[in-house]
Amino acid sequence: MKKEELMAIIEQRIRECQACPLWLQRTNVVPGEGNLHSPIMFVGEGPGEEEDKQGRPFVGKAGQLLTKILESVNIKREDVYITNVVKCRPPNNRVPTPLEIQSCSPFLIAQIEVINPRMIVPLGSTAASFFLGKDEPITKIRGKEFVWKGGIIIFPMFHPSYLLRNPSKEKGSPKDLTWQDIKKVRKYYDEFLKGNM
Repeated sequence: MKKEELMAIIEQRIRECQACPLWLQRTNVVPGEGNLHSPIMFVGEGPGEEEDKQGRPFVGKAGQLLTKILESVNIKREDVYITNVVKCRPPNNRVPTPLEIQSCSPFLIAQIEVINPRMIVPLGSTAASFFLGKDEPITKIRGKEFVWKGGIIIFPMFHPSYLLRNPSKEKGSPKDLTWQDIKKVRKYYDEFLKGNM
């Protein structure tokens, strides 16, 4: 089966999912979107209000900032795959519970298997702890490389919503560090495309 067909099956299963209470309040599921052949995946925490309305990931204020961050290194949103750990919006944008994450994780794992990325960029501590298997402050682990299953590089970055709360661009600020991180992502992206890694 082609990647597109496999992903369509996963998305249909997400739409039908009632494995945790989040399905009761959702307007739309937010499976994810982007290039199924991309060497890089971006994974956030969960959909917010705007994402729940549109059924698309990262389309609210934080998502618009993510688009700008990508564009700052000449990567278009549609060049990469973007999704979240949980596919339904937690009430009031709270952090997903361990049960919600556990219930939704088979979908994320299935998406990773279809895309087969070389690098996953978890945005924020919830997504990072999913891949690293432990809770670490994002301030300690962002910009560092970890090796995950199948040799996939895990490269945590700040969540764009954190940058919106910390708008300073001074040296060493979250925005400045994100600029350093996204330049590294671009470098990897180029190496993957060239087949050097």
